[in-house]
Amino acid sequence: MKKLLLATAAGALIAGAAGAEDIKMGMSLGFTGPLESMAPAMRDGAQLAMKEVSDSGLLLDGSTVTPVEGDSTCADAAAATATVERLITAEGVKGIVGGMCSGETIATLENVAKPNGVVMISPSATSPALSTIDDNGLFFRTSPSDARQGEVMANIIMEKGIDTVAVTYTNNDYGKGLADSFQAAFEEKGGTVTVSSAHDDGKADYSAEVAALASAGGDALVVAGYVDQGGSGVVRAALDTGAFDTFVFPDGMIGNALVENFGSEIDGSFGQNPAAEGEGRDKYIEMAKEAGFDGSNVFSAESYDAAALMLLAMAAAGSSDPGVYKDKIMDIANEPGEKIMPGELAKAIEILNDGGEVDYVGATSVEFIEPGESAGVYREVSFNNGEMEIVGYR
Repeated sequence: MKKLLLATAAGALIAGAAGAEDIKMGMSLGFTGPLESMAPAMRDGAQLAMKEVSDSGLLLDGSTVTPVEGDSTCADAAAATATVERLITAEGVKGIVGGMCSGETIATLENVAKPNGVVMISPSATSPALSTIDDNGLFFRTSPSDARQGEVMANIIMEKGIDTVAVTYTNNDYGKGLADSFQAAFEEKGGTVTVSSAHDDGKADYSAEVAALASAGGDALVVAGYVDQGGSGVVRAALDTGAFDTFVFPDGMIGNALVENFGSEIDGSFGQNPAAEGEGRDKYIEMAKEAGFDGSNVFSAESYDAAALMLLAMAAAGSSDPGVYKDKIMDIANEPGEKIMPGELAKAIEILNDGGEVDYVGATSVEFIEPGESAGVYREVSFNNGEMEIVGYR
């Protein structure tokens, strides 16, 4: 009997080892380009979730998870497409955290991920166009659509007693989508947009664009741009010429680089970006600090959640095949099930392995509405004494 038990145990170990695999997970983020200052903390967030799952030894018979990063540039759709094609066809990734910017996300989803049947969960692509794109159930995002951000921004501005603004937006899907959704919401509330005009990234001088904005007037300037590119260029030109002294900053401008660039020059300005509050966020920031990076950086928490959702969906599906596990992502993100916080991914996999259900709350209070859209919570910030301060959450 003892020999039989030993043989059975040995057979189980061999079977388990045979079922294990090295699951490669891609990260397509803009390590160069208009949001390059945000990318490292986003990468670190995604890798933190991957390491947590890999170290647990519980996913798919003890499979390991290996991160593979690629530079999307955030702005160059052709470069992003080439990057995602490499991740999928050469590296064989089973899912991708990304894209980072909306235009390149649309391009890589339609040209590469969708034809190859690979899941993408973006932590930061917010264009409303992604809400209705034909994605074969392969695309999700942990940041909310700019249709929602436009409403939130309009409310904040009106509450501050500002009813006339000029708008400048980066000339791409993200900028145009956000500018349009904001203008519609602001005007519906009785506000006036004096002008809404595009700016191109990569220019050395934005004085002409600012002159046109100033001639239209407005009590504040909404800058729907990128902090590492034209958005900061517009702000610099506006400050140097005295055209505007109050700025409204949406998510593409919110970051440590904004304070580093302008300090107290933008005192009195304000803005918002996707970010939840509460136990999940606090735990994630603590985990990130222990891992050696700043988890409060924009879209870092959303990146952790994007990776975690894919890996937990694999556990629920019993497969790393994106064509199979994609159908479990909505189940993992929403009720019913035991609520799962950052740092509890091993616990979640144990529950799933036993046939139970989980409701992944994560670092950003994840809740998906059809089709794979994040319901979204926004952090309101203000700039005072050269620092960015959190006002509250909406």
